[in-house]
Amino acid sequence: MPVHALGRDTFGNVANKGNLMPIEEAHQLLNEWVPNERLRLHMKQVAAVMKAWALEKENADELTARKWELAGLLHDADWEKYPDEHCRIIIEELERRNIDPDVIHCIASHGPRYFLVEPQNTMDKMIYVFDELSGFIHASALIRPTRYEGMDVKSILKKLKTPSFAAQVSREDINDAIARIDVPLEEIIQFIIDHQKEVV
Repeated sequence: MPVHALGRDTFGNVANKGNLMPIEEAHQLLNEWVPNERLRLHMKQVAAVMKAWALEKENADELTARKWELAGLLHDADWEKYPDEHCRIIIEELERRNIDPDVIHCIASHGPRYFLVEPQNTMDKMIYVFDELSGFIHASALIRPTRYEGMDVKSILKKLKTPSFAAQVSREDINDAIARIDVPLEEIIQFIIDHQKEVV
């Protein structure tokens, strides 16, 4: 993906802390902006994994977990219609809607090599971790007769070392994202398998 430098590293208004659109409204935005069903599924899967991680690993309250979920759900919302202005359009839309700046910064930092916005907090770092790996694991599931059933971490690690498999997934980004957290890659892979398999 080419660099789409956002040219800033602060987003939204601190006065809007805690302002989140209802999840139904976010899904409506997704349906309007993203005709591609596979891309919508990717965002739903990242949202599910983000929310689960917040609740299970960060002991987040419900409002904080909703922030994580919303960032995951909308992180690629402008990719299909506005590929040359990805992430700028969704950021401006969320700013216009007075959404919590934590959500907007999280979306802005989900690809630091492309948007030149560094992940700052745990939510930022985890969306970066989950984005590429979630898509990679789903691609792996699609070629298995049993999909996610019986999928193991070892098989995913092996595919990651096969450059021709899901070649569009950046191993460099995955390695960089994992290096920013104190959780082994194997644990992250298992968590994604466990939490995105039911998302349709």
